[in-house]
Formats: sequence, structure tokens, C-alpha cells
Amino acid sequence: MIQIRPVSDLRNKFPEIENAVGGGEPVYLTKNGYGAMVVMSLEKYAELTDDVELKLDEADRAAAASDVRYTHKEVFSRLKSGVGVNG
Repeated sequence: MIQIRPVSDLRNKFPEIENAVGGGEPVYLTKNGYGAMVVMSLEKYAELTDDVELKLDEADRAAAASDVRYTHKEVFSRLKSGVGVNG
């Protein structure tokens, strides 16, 4: 079940939030009624980011092995064409 709590609970009810994220589900925190942040366990965060970290490491190795460099315009143009975005 989605948990949405006020950000003050992070300070006042930390053990409850810690238990909630320990089960693998994130807790959404609000400030003045608007979304402010998401709290999740380190394990869940790693699960979400490990693949990205591996791809970034792979890109760093490829860049180190090559003298070819692209401008940001070239990179974003290739990305846009790859996903079918015009302009």
C-alpha cells in the first residue's frame, strides 16, 4: 500500500518510516500538502540504480578507449532521433 506522510514524520516518527521502507516499499513525504521527496531503503535504491551505474562505467571505459568526442548538440540530436522526437 502506498504510504504518503508529512515530512515532519521523518523527524518525529523515524522508526515507523524506517520499518516501512525496510519492507521494500518507498514512503512519499509531503511538505505543505505537496510532494517533497521519497524515502526508500538502501537495498531498493541500489536495485534501481545499479544498472545505471554499470552503464555509466561502461560509457566511461568506452570514452577512455576512444579519441572521438561529440558536442552536446550531436548527442541530444542522436538521442532525439532514436526516440522519434522532432526538433
